[in-house]
Amino acid sequence: MKRVALAGGIGAGKTVLSERLVSLGWPVIDADVVARMVVQNGEPAWTALRDAFGSAAFMSSGELDRKFMADVAFHDASALRRLNHITHGYIGSEITRELDATEADVVFVALPLFRPEHRDAFHLDEVWAILVDPKIALSRLCEQRGYDEDDARARLASQMTNEERESLAERVLWNNGTLEELFAQLDTALVELGVR
Repeated sequence: MKRVALAGGIGAGKTVLSERLVSLGWPVIDADVVARMVVQNGEPAWTALRDAFGSAAFMSSGELDRKFMADVAFHDASALRRLNHITHGYIGSEITRELDATEADVVFVALPLFRPEHRDAFHLDEVWAILVDPKIALSRLCEQRGYDEDDARARLASQMTNEERESLAERVLWNNGTLEELFAQLDTALVELGVR
C-alpha cells in the first residue's frame, strides 16, 4: 500500500482535491474530520481541552465551541500551541488506526498542519503539497467562507509558507486557476504514482 499526504493550508483546495480522489475511488483520511471527532463530548481530548481552557470554550450542550476556540487560538500564539499540544496526539493516533485499517492500494491523508515528523509517524511514501497564492487564499476565505479579513489573515499567518511546504514535498499541485486545471495536475500525479 502507498500512503500519500496531501499537505496544504487553509484555502489551498485540500477539500476539493480530497473529494475528487474519493469520487475516483481512493480512500482519504482527513485530519480535519479526525480533529472534530477527537474533541467530541466524552472523548479524552474533550476533557483535556476543558481542563486547559475552561467552560468558556464549550457550548451549553457540552460541545466544543469551535468558533470561540478558533478566535482564541488564531489570535494568541500560546493558546494555539496549547490547543495543538493537547489535540495532536489524539489526532495522530486515530489517523494511524484508520491507515492501518485501510486495505486499498493507495490511501491519501489530508494534513493541513503537515510536519516533517509525519513522514515516519504515518509511514508516508510521498507528500503532495497543494499550494495557492496567499492573495487568492485570502480572497477564498473571505468570499467563499465568510471570514472577516483580519481573521482570515491571522489564520493564514499561523501556517507554513508555500516555500516551506514545497521544500517538504515530492510533488506540488498549484491551485491558482480552475478546478479543471487542478484536476489535470491530479491526473498526472496519479499516473506517475502508478495508480491511474
